[in-house]
Amino acid sequence: MSDKHTRIVITGLGQISSLGNTIEQLSAALDAQQSGVKTLEQIPSEHLIASYGGEAWDFTGDIENYGPLEKTTMRAIKKGSRLMCREIQMGVASAQHALNHAGLNPEVYNPDRIGIVYGCDYILSHPQEFREGVRASLDDQGGFEFNNWAEKGMPNLNPLWLLKYLPNMPASHIGIYNDLRGPSNSLTMREASSNLAIGEAICTMERGDADLMMSGATGTRIHPLRTVYVNRQEILASNKFEAAQASRPFEQDREGMVIGEGAGSFVLERLEHAQERGATIYGEIVGFGSSTVINNDFTAQFEQAFSNVIEQALSSAKMSAGEIGHINAHGISKVETDRAEAKAINAAFGSEKPVVALKSYTGNMGAGSGAVELISSLEAIRKGTLFRTLNYDTPDPECHINVTKTADISAGNSFINLSVTPQGQASAVVVKKYQD
Repeated sequence: MSDKHTRIVITGLGQISSLGNTIEQLSAALDAQQSGVKTLEQIPSEHLIASYGGEAWDFTGDIENYGPLEKTTMRAIKKGSRLMCREIQMGVASAQHALNHAGLNPEVYNPDRIGIVYGCDYILSHPQEFREGVRASLDDQGGFEFNNWAEKGMPNLNPLWLLKYLPNMPASHIGIYNDLRGPSNSLTMREASSNLAIGEAICTMERGDADLMMSGATGTRIHPLRTVYVNRQEILASNKFEAAQASRPFEQDREGMVIGEGAGSFVLERLEHAQERGATIYGEIVGFGSSTVINNDFTAQFEQAFSNVIEQALSSAKMSAGEIGHINAHGISKVETDRAEAKAINAAFGSEKPVVALKSYTGNMGAGSGAVELISSLEAIRKGTLFRTLNYDTPDPECHINVTKTADISAGNSFINLSVTPQGQASAVVVKKYQD
């Protein structure tokens, strides 16, 4: 954070995940210790390493999933939905929930002073987008003939198909539907995207370019093509455990990550602007950090990356490690990544600071993970106690951290949210309970 003393607060929240389409549903699932990981329905699983994932079960893309809407906005989203793939729809829906949660509409804000910085995974097309074009390009023996593609194949493609999958489209749609005319930017940094988007949104307001900013991220690991890629490239949990027991951050018997999907959005606002309009304040963002650390062979140095962003975030927040109430860990359930994160947390905070891991409920939502995790910690601070980390039965002896086993541990008045990509790009955000 800069020394301009620009205080940035959170005045609106929205989320879509395997734990529901609202903040209330997410909160209730955490209270009930109810996992969102179940047998996959969107894609066939018989040839996958595992048959389960954290699908956004209640999200169908219907207009009802977007929360309360004005008629003009409802018509615009209905019309535009054909140009939004599922990931983009989840991001837009969570943003509409956040705007409604903040009590914002075009009559409340100056459209030239509200912008958006949004995170997203790179998005893969669905195979059916090319089905008719491929069929038209087959030769007499049923084989694909590339020489037929330009003349026979491409005319069978939807000319607007690419707009459904561009990673800058969540920000574009959110801005268009809500007449947000301020600065707009999109970040595609995998799991680190949410915290980085929040950091960039804060910088935008500190520069004086906006009074309010929409931020957040959307992502998925559940997709006909992406899931195949993930199964070949990532370390995943197998069918050794029941679905709800498979995501086991920092636990001795963990095997790997569980796939998931989701999105989270925030209304960020200069404190003075929020006070002037009488907004409810859910937290104050006081620090953030970003660091990428890789070896010469391009393998990630997770521990150093985590250590760097923890140090940066605490420094920018002007807080000591002891002042942090709890840590919302990346907690992806991969042995190497969990151990590196645990070492960095232990080095900075010691072994007693409470640590929660939302991915034990949802699996890895990609770019959307950090946003929904941040919301879960805001809810914990509101309620006063942390949620239990699921499936933490036998601690990994090499992870010397205090992972929550019960739901009666104090959340404190602040937290740090951690994320990292497989390539070693880490990010962090520090949030405090708002006080005058």
